[in-house]
Amino acid sequence: MKTYRFKINGNEYNVDINSVAGNIADVTVNGTSYQVEMEDAPSAPAAPAAPSVPAAPVQAAAPVQAAPAPKPAASGAGKPVTSPLPGVIIAVKVNVGDTVKAGQELAVLEAMKMENSIEATHDGTVTAVHVAKGDSVLEGAAIVTVA
Repeated sequence: MKTYRFKINGNEYNVDINSVAGNIADVTVNGTSYQVEMEDAPSAPAAPAAPSVPAAPVQAAAPVQAAPAPKPAASGAGKPVTSPLPGVIIAVKVNVGDTVKAGQELAVLEAMKMENSIEATHDGTVTAVHVAKGDSVLEGAAIVTVA
């Protein structure tokens, strides 16, 4: 794992490059994991590729904050509970298999320096959890699926 420090528009970023597979880099920016697609993926073996990798996070630093890491497909049926606005998940309060009631807190989303409670829209059982603590989500992104 390589670690880099970037300063972009006065903001500091600690970037850990965990792995690179093809044109996808698994990176951690200030403690949040992302899958970053590189336009000019390195074609050389892993050892020479390390010097060319820092270019991708620098070019993608601004979009990385807004782009969520890809999430696996829902593992069960049901209705997704979605994010009402873009932000960062600061807590996930349920697990797959938990029984929930309408209005029960499922997760906490930080947006614009405010904490927002994400609540179940109906009674049921959690069939999938699509996010983890620290994940960035966009408006409308599935957080939990409840059947």
